[in-house]
Amino acid sequence: MTSAAQFLLLLLLLPGAAQFSLAQNATDSPSDALYWLNKVAAAPRQHNYQGTFVYYADGNIETSHIVHIVDAQGEREKIEVLDGLARVVIRNDDEVKCYFPDSKTVVTERRWFRKFFPDILPQPFENINNSYFVKKDKQERIAGNVSQVIFLEPRDSLRYGHRIWVDINTGLALKVAIVDANRKVEQFAFAELKIGEDVGADLLNSSYPEMAVEWHNHNLTTSVLRKRELEWQIKKLPAGFKIVIEMKRNLAGKSVRVDHIALTDGIANVSVFIQPMSDSKSPHASGFLSNRGATNIYVRTIDDHMVTTVGEVPLETVKLIGDAVFKQQKSGG
Repeated sequence: MTSAAQFLLLLLLLPGAAQFSLAQNATDSPSDALYWLNKVAAAPRQHNYQGTFVYYADGNIETSHIVHIVDAQGEREKIEVLDGLARVVIRNDDEVKCYFPDSKTVVTERRWFRKFFPDILPQPFENINNSYFVKKDKQERIAGNVSQVIFLEPRDSLRYGHRIWVDINTGLALKVAIVDANRKVEQFAFAELKIGEDVGADLLNSSYPEMAVEWHNHNLTTSVLRKRELEWQIKKLPAGFKIVIEMKRNLAGKSVRVDHIALTDGIANVSVFIQPMSDSKSPHASGFLSNRGATNIYVRTIDDHMVTTVGEVPLETVKLIGDAVFKQQKSGG
């Protein structure tokens, strides 16, 4: 698998917010912004839909088609990217298969997190107000549907702002814009959308499973660890962030399992990957910084290990987190 494909896969499978407990305010009503956020979080698990959405970042536009079905067989989804490098994501409940026809590669992983547009919020969520001012804005039409606009204004410079256009009938997110001050960093928006029971399950059919029988298959396994069980830890987290899971994962092209720490502030998500330098084929030197849309990357080396911090937060934040990674001292004699 090429380094470009690995990077793409990393972005495709980038962990989103984990599932937390929510003490929902019983007084939430349509006049409250949090009421609409709860609808956004719940809607993808309650409705069938199909449509075409457009992703915009860094002057580039990418179009994808999505089909999503919830029925007696569970929750199933197919996302096909229509521009550029061909790839298809097929999900059955928590199992995700990513097909890369150009490299004849298929990658399978259990989805521990949710974060594929329009499924953008954990369900349930918590402590949004600790990091963002949640505001209700005007109503607008998106893809022929009336939406309520909600704005998550960051309380500091460590995270981006989010505008969410919420379908007033179903609660489905019709459009999401990530903004830094007044600059749009990244945007997803439906150009065409059909919601309802008449979205047929036959639309989930794909020729890729049959085609991929002789492809390169990578089954990515994950071992979830207890808190602070990993050898690597983070000294101090930026305000509003907390560690939600620690794992060891076998990633494509890696001979040893990679340590993975996932963090969130309830909306923004950050992952830290630690691997031995001897197993890294990355050409990036310590201090490397890069970005794609709202996703920023920071690489540093420590004790012959490469620490890669990836997150949909400003560069300042991924650098703060990456620089706080340290190796725990082994106990005992």
